[in-house]
Amino acid sequence: MVTQGLDAGTVASLVEDATAAPSMHNAQPWAFRHVTAEDVLELRADLTRAMPRTDPDHRALHIGCGAALFNLRVAAVHGGLAPEVRLLPDPGDDRLLAVVRLVPGPADRTPDAGLARLHPAIRRRHTSRHPFTERAVPEPVRQTLREAAAQEGAELSFAGEWHAEFVLDLVRDAESRDLADPSGRAELERWTRLGPEADTAVDGVPEYAFGPRRSGGRAPWRDFAGRRPVAGQGTVPFEHTQHLALLSTRGDRPADWLAAGQALERVLLAATLEGLATSLSSHPLESPDLRRLTRDPRSGSGQVQMVLRLGYGPEGPATPRRPVRDVLTVVRPVDG
Repeated sequence: MVTQGLDAGTVASLVEDATAAPSMHNAQPWAFRHVTAEDVLELRADLTRAMPRTDPDHRALHIGCGAALFNLRVAAVHGGLAPEVRLLPDPGDDRLLAVVRLVPGPADRTPDAGLARLHPAIRRRHTSRHPFTERAVPEPVRQTLREAAAQEGAELSFAGEWHAEFVLDLVRDAESRDLADPSGRAELERWTRLGPEADTAVDGVPEYAFGPRRSGGRAPWRDFAGRRPVAGQGTVPFEHTQHLALLSTRGDRPADWLAAGQALERVLLAATLEGLATSLSSHPLESPDLRRLTRDPRSGSGQVQMVLRLGYGPEGPATPRRPVRDVLTVVRPVDG
């Protein structure tokens, strides 16, 4: 079926919003193809940005691409389009993660007001590795975030005090393993940007986004500096009460990982609109034995896909993104 063609500027804008999504080490493991004859956007995995040691089964890659897919949906609805999504449409092509048909939305209403409402948060959402206050996230806000995850087929559960402390211990164990593993250190260094490179990078985690080192309290993320000195990084105390949430899915296959990515971004955008700062940690989920332990044995269910830190504190800095021209290919009909 041939639809009314979308102009190049609209497509570029949609993809630009999509690529504002978070991904492990900001590797941005996605590629888009606009098939103009059908006005569909294909989301494809870019395996040149995979992490064989940290993410050997591409679970985190799928989650990052799922987050980008959710941003694309939000941007499309905001632009008056009704995105029709098919996940993993070709069993013979495991790099084709989704096909999104972009059709005009109903003239009398927004196709999904809940999605459109989230659009302003796409550019405001940044990972914050700074200290948060001790203030707890109010229950009505927690419920809003639980509902956001559920709308995408996932579950968000808030860790109790003892469970949060246990997850922090798992993060410390994971970090110790990384420091002892040369391949782990090499992979981390591949995706971190120090010195002048941080100012010109289009991917990876630049040193200005590392956050300060901790002099007190604990925070659930890896030390991106590792053993390398970072000028001006500084050391500050962090909050002693961590407000952590675990995002889980029932299954643990590629379709579940894509669902987790969409749920993750829906939660992050909703949290941003609620005035929360956020950060993520997959560190204790990268080793199968540690990942099994992250689930709360008393109330948890399903497969934990991400650990979120939520609270009140400074927003993190914007991290670099690849230009649209590097991630978008346009496929036009062949004349004849």
